[in-house]
Amino acid sequence: MSGVQTIQIKSDDADIRVDRWFKKHYPGLGHGRLEKLLRTGQVRVDGKRVKANQRLEAGQYLRLPPLGEKETSPPTAESRPGKESRIDEALLEEMRERILFMDDDVIVLDKPAGIATQGGTGQKVHVDGMLDGFRFGRSERPKLVHRLDKDTSGILLIARSTPAARWLTAAFREKTTRKIYWALVLGEVKPRVARIDIPISKLPGKAGEKMAVDYETGQKAQTDYEVVEQLGKRVAWVALSPITGRTHQLRVHMMERRAPILGDGKYGGPEAFLVAEGLSRKLHLHAREIEVKRPNGKLLKVTAPLPEHMMKAWDFFGFDPEGGADALREDI
Repeated sequence: MSGVQTIQIKSDDADIRVDRWFKKHYPGLGHGRLEKLLRTGQVRVDGKRVKANQRLEAGQYLRLPPLGEKETSPPTAESRPGKESRIDEALLEEMRERILFMDDDVIVLDKPAGIATQGGTGQKVHVDGMLDGFRFGRSERPKLVHRLDKDTSGILLIARSTPAARWLTAAFREKTTRKIYWALVLGEVKPRVARIDIPISKLPGKAGEKMAVDYETGQKAQTDYEVVEQLGKRVAWVALSPITGRTHQLRVHMMERRAPILGDGKYGGPEAFLVAEGLSRKLHLHAREIEVKRPNGKLLKVTAPLPEHMMKAWDFFGFDPEGGADALREDI
């Protein structure tokens, strides 16, 4: 491409990061090359320098410098807007059947344990890669507005439009959503109702995506919890509500209460498992319920049923899932 171009940002691209805009429209442009263009001021928005993580607004003008032929190559089949990715159709249909709620703005998906929310090292199957299959006749691709750990099951919100993504993202950022997770933990949890306020950070080096308590440089992490039912000193059913949304926050916080989540070998080690017929080695952590206020003031509230492996555990220990409906009072 010869010469400088000025491109006006369309409404479909509103609230998208600069680097993601380029990945969408110019997938041949490498990250390092883009960073250099940004650093030297060759890419500008409304005449001003920008950073890769700055979000664009509809109507803004983006200055695009001359790019090479390879950098302006068209998107591949996997990245081209309007083209569904090559995914397992049977899996896609199974995921569609897990939709708990859908309207013009939102899809509420009951994500199964074992499916990642987004791609990463070694992650070829993930919800983000299936979103073209959730268009349901619309031209705009749905957007993720938050994430769940791969091994955590339950409620995952997906925005069906850019405006919906904007207000949902704001709701998470401003902490006006209310999320409740159910977990089965090992040990006696004391006190029975409390707020955990312990900062955490990612471990350095080759630890992988693993978090740890870090009082010096860690990010603020807060979790409200309530013990719904305690079975002796061995097992407890706990309802948790994360105030912040740090990676693995609930898992780290329960370890700090000396009560690892059943099946969480990553943080609890061998002691996070129980050997008994009918008990799965999967992580027993489930995004049970979410409440989010819409721009019109109405409340969206959705509940996800327990997955099969957790239902078996509830039966094994004699817990009644219906008995936890009022767990986690708002006056903690």
